[in-house]
Amino acid sequence: MKTFVRLGARLGLAFALTWTAGAAHAAFPDRPLRIVVPFAAGGATDVIARTVAQAMSTRLGQAVVVENKAGANGNIGAVTAARSEPDGYTLLMATSAHAINASLYPQLDYSLTRDFVGLSNLASVPLLLVVNPKVPAATAVELAAYAKANGDRVNFGSGGTGTASHLAGEQFNALVGAKMTHVPYKGGAQALNDVMGGQVQLMFANLPEVLSQVQGGRLTALAVTGAQRHSALPDVPSFAETPYAEMNARSWFGLFVPAGTPAGVVDTLSTAITQSVADASVQDKLKGLGADPIGDGHAAFQAYVIQEVARWRVLVKQSGATAE
Repeated sequence: MKTFVRLGARLGLAFALTWTAGAAHAAFPDRPLRIVVPFAAGGATDVIARTVAQAMSTRLGQAVVVENKAGANGNIGAVTAARSEPDGYTLLMATSAHAINASLYPQLDYSLTRDFVGLSNLASVPLLLVVNPKVPAATAVELAAYAKANGDRVNFGSGGTGTASHLAGEQFNALVGAKMTHVPYKGGAQALNDVMGGQVQLMFANLPEVLSQVQGGRLTALAVTGAQRHSALPDVPSFAETPYAEMNARSWFGLFVPAGTPAGVVDTLSTAITQSVADASVQDKLKGLGADPIGDGHAAFQAYVIQEVARWRVLVKQSGATAE
């Protein structure tokens, strides 16, 4: 009889512990979450993060606060997130810049593929080849001829050494056989101002960052990376329509949590994000920015990130770029 009593007590305790653990898990999240955006406020990364964070808050029933930690081409914020508790309450808004950094910097205090788990790719944007309106080129082919004829007197700007805009310019150089000079800036906005001012002739820029300038006639768009034209600029050809179809790089914006975050929490967050991106108002906001909404699941995104790190490694090596 005593044996049955002890057995019953043990079963009761096990049930209680199981129920408590289940209840604790079901309670996630029970306090506000934060998204570390490793770039300055107001840029495309920040705006996309805040747009999705607001929709996530509604679905999770908790505030989702965006915290900007800019510096070192996104590395400072990434390190902050990597060192946070893997409990799902701190997320990182990483971009293709972090995939590039994996090869650009010989020593990093984090690994995008080892120290993080991808939750969802929120959106991506193509790179748009833009020139100052005074440049005598109306197509990518005409620009290639102009660049080859004028040698290193043709300059292209970028938001910094090793950025997607820099590597795209170097790739274009290699494809067309030109020797355009790279002029790095401390940010895309500064580079863009000098393209409009004529100090440099051209730039590969994230489409949302130059859309209004192109529409206002302050810049001339020659081609957009990828296989298709973009709905925001339907008259601008894709690089697939030119002899330079290899120009297919895109900038992406995704959410991550530190490695070691419980699988159930990863699932909860990933589901909340994918549902948020699918929301009609979020879709409209992202498309209005010139971004293409994605909202994939964490398994698909994690596989994509691994591919991106490998792909950018090749382009970094080809360009000879190193961290400043």
